[in-house]
Amino acid sequence: MTENQVRAALARVIDPEIRKPITELDMVSGVEIDADGGATVNIRLTIAGCPAATRIETDVREATESVVGAGLARVVVSVMTPEQRRAMTEKLRGGQGARTLQFSPDSLTQIYAITSGKGGVGKSTVTANLAVALAARGLRVGIVDADVYGFSIPGLLGLVTPPATPGGQSGMVKPTQVGDMILPPIGFDVKVISIGMFVDDTSVAVAWRGPMLHRTITQFLTEVYFGDLDILLLDLPPGTGDIAISVGQLLPHAEVIVVTTPQPAASDISERSGAVARQTGQKIYGVIENMSGLMQPDGTLLEIFGAGGGAEVAARLSAGQDSPVPLLGQVPLSVALRTGGDTGLPVVLGDPADPAAAAIQAIAGTLATRGRGLAGLNLGISPR
Repeated sequence: MTENQVRAALARVIDPEIRKPITELDMVSGVEIDADGGATVNIRLTIAGCPAATRIETDVREATESVVGAGLARVVVSVMTPEQRRAMTEKLRGGQGARTLQFSPDSLTQIYAITSGKGGVGKSTVTANLAVALAARGLRVGIVDADVYGFSIPGLLGLVTPPATPGGQSGMVKPTQVGDMILPPIGFDVKVISIGMFVDDTSVAVAWRGPMLHRTITQFLTEVYFGDLDILLLDLPPGTGDIAISVGQLLPHAEVIVVTTPQPAASDISERSGAVARQTGQKIYGVIENMSGLMQPDGTLLEIFGAGGGAEVAARLSAGQDSPVPLLGQVPLSVALRTGGDTGLPVVLGDPADPAAAAIQAIAGTLATRGRGLAGLNLGISPR
């Protein structure tokens, strides 16, 4: 048994917040082989009071014992110095500054801005379930809850904390801050950031105007460390206001998915949200029709809100684009979908056989198999 064998085992221990091996994060400060055949491992946590401390210590002990034997591992825990934290965050950012936009046009992360013309169409519920369905397929997924006024993504993904007093207000899981870097909480393998995580009382309305909203979205995209994502979803507020314009300015390469319902009133308004995206240079990728009908016991579909709205929006938004805007899917009304939103267990996991879950899974399958081309990207290499 050698120190290298122990370190090789420790390389399999993943920090649950940063999602990288602790050896890569310089969290292992020393390994000593003891005279009794055991090993002492010194680890340093990123911050004092690290919420993942117990799990990391347990994983380190188990990894070490897999080499030296049960009961022969000792773990000594300390905390990084400010200089060590700074070195780690710079390493994670790849040498980029703290104020650098993570998802530049050269990024391989596929970015989808989920929007709607009006509220109440189930946009956030669709976004949360899509993200979980994509993560379940093995993709690295993040969500920016950009709906500052009506933030709901944390609750939909179970990232809530119990009330401090009986009958009190539930809170939301808070991000961990390491120096000037914010680590987003993770729900069902999806990294999530939301303004609701920074508000002490979630029952109090967020009453901000344009400059403050733009600053918040900018901070989410620069100071929150998402790591290497395959897909980033932005849950935009309904309408065509300041945040939609800010996202268009910050992420002009993002593609837009419009969520609508079958009735003509919602369809007309949804077309406007797509038009604003096009004005900022974004491409409209597709349309999702939610609440498309209620499945009956005999297998028929009761079209409570009418029919054809999604297809109509897709047809209208196709004008002016190089390729037609497709109708990505139709998600039926579902009690299980609503219940999952209330309890924080997405229907794609809680009731995968439900028709709504099946429809969302099909849309996720389309997104998951869509690779991003390298044309026009800076690959960081030059010919010799």
